[in-house]
Amino acid sequence: MTGQLHDLRRTVRREREALCYSLLAAGAGAPTLCTGWDVLDLAAHLVVRERRPDLAAGVALPPLRGLLDRATAAERDRGLPAVVERFRSGPPPWSPFAVPGVDVVGNLVELVVHHEDVRRAQGMPPRTDVPEVQEAVWGLLGVGGPALLARAGVPAVAVRPDGPRRVLRRGDHPVVLTGEPVELLLLLYGRRSAAQVDVGGPSLSVSRFERAHLGV
Repeated sequence: MTGQLHDLRRTVRREREALCYSLLAAGAGAPTLCTGWDVLDLAAHLVVRERRPDLAAGVALPPLRGLLDRATAAERDRGLPAVVERFRSGPPPWSPFAVPGVDVVGNLVELVVHHEDVRRAQGMPPRTDVPEVQEAVWGLLGVGGPALLARAGVPAVAVRPDGPRRVLRRGDHPVVLTGEPVELLLLLYGRRSAAQVDVGGPSLSVSRFERAHLGV
């Protein structure tokens, strides 16, 4: 277990570095898949999320929204290179994301999804050279999949192109989602247009899934 955690933390560090590269390569004003956000907005969000976890509730609670917006604007004012460097340095010691293990559970999905938010918005194809990321995401789908599909109310099974299957939400007549783990993750996080996933199964299940709200 210790060795597995070490490998996962190394994967998180590599994904952070790769995301930093993609943010800088795209440029501050480049689009992302996050509606209304350019690359600088996304980079500022990543820094505030790790350095000001006390403001996380501002996403849903209006009394804290102003504080969250001001903290994000302050990061934006630093400019993209400085913001990316702050993100590259990792969470500060007081951040919960600095706790060993929390960075895996709390950061891996965030980094992968936002990395693809940047890449796909620039017209880049799925990555084929990150097997460690695919394996890590596949493992986490078994943990987070049921929650991501809760509001959809549709039983679902994930199938990798090379054969492995995983039940994401139990129930009769499940929809069958076939794709690489990162593509499945993008779909479950609401990036339908970008995710390269085949949706199959009973027609009624597919219809319900296609109408369902996905994401957080």
